[in-house]
Amino acid sequence: MALFGRKDRPAPAPAAPSRRPHPGLLRRERRALLRARDERLRDLGGLAAEMYRRSSWREDLLHERCAEVMGIDARLAEIDELLHGAEGTERCRTCGAAVLRGSHFCPNCGRLLDDPGPELEDTIVEPPPGSRET
Repeated sequence: MALFGRKDRPAPAPAAPSRRPHPGLLRRERRALLRARDERLRDLGGLAAEMYRRSSWREDLLHERCAEVMGIDARLAEIDELLHGAEGTERCRTCGAAVLRGSHFCPNCGRLLDDPGPELEDTIVEPPPGSRET
């Protein structure tokens, strides 16, 4: 009886998932991760302040909370890479590591990102003419 088709027919193959998620989904995940990161950082600061107040440090707890923040940062970097591609990624001028937009310090070398660089640090500023030198 062939009411519902042949039973020996192979099932259709599932569609292969796309390698690149939809940009809208990535932006939504990024916003959620940024909110979670801000919350984790506030919690981490409160935890450190409370441990200091009680004089009872638990480094294992601090390491665990810091690892959560670093995991969120890694996923944010992946999402930014997917959204903006390699050409849109900001890089540290010192070590070349990828950094998140809005970061103030490089996650790899710790250098201040707004730092003008070593070429400007050695610049000597001359006093204006007519000023007294002491």
